[in-house]
Amino acid sequence: MLCYEDHDLIITIVKRGFSETILQASKKAGAEGGTIIPGRGAGIHEKSKLLGIPIEPEKEILLTLVNCEITKKVLNAIIEAGNLNWPGRGIAFVVDVKYVAGICHLIEDAKHQDEKAK
Repeated sequence: MLCYEDHDLIITIVKRGFSETILQASKKAGAEGGTIIPGRGAGIHEKSKLLGIPIEPEKEILLTLVNCEITKKVLNAIIEAGNLNWPGRGIAFVVDVKYVAGICHLIEDAKHQDEKAK
């Protein structure tokens, strides 16, 4: 079943070891959770070498799906927790999500809460 609700995907890319802190901050800001994927980076701030051999820095990619109503709040928490306003700390960006499947339980919970409020 496809859920036609307004959601955004916040994609955060940081150095390995920093995603757990960011995940906790995003959950405090209202996100339900996130997915951490390992990766390698090649940005302008990654120029480390060991014995003359370039080292590809290990990264973590954090995928956080949120309702668009809390996107800015969660994104701000991610920026603060990861110090993303400093060069070389990482990057975060938001992608619009057209369809969502697999989280319909959250939408049903929200509908039940709305009905109780009436």
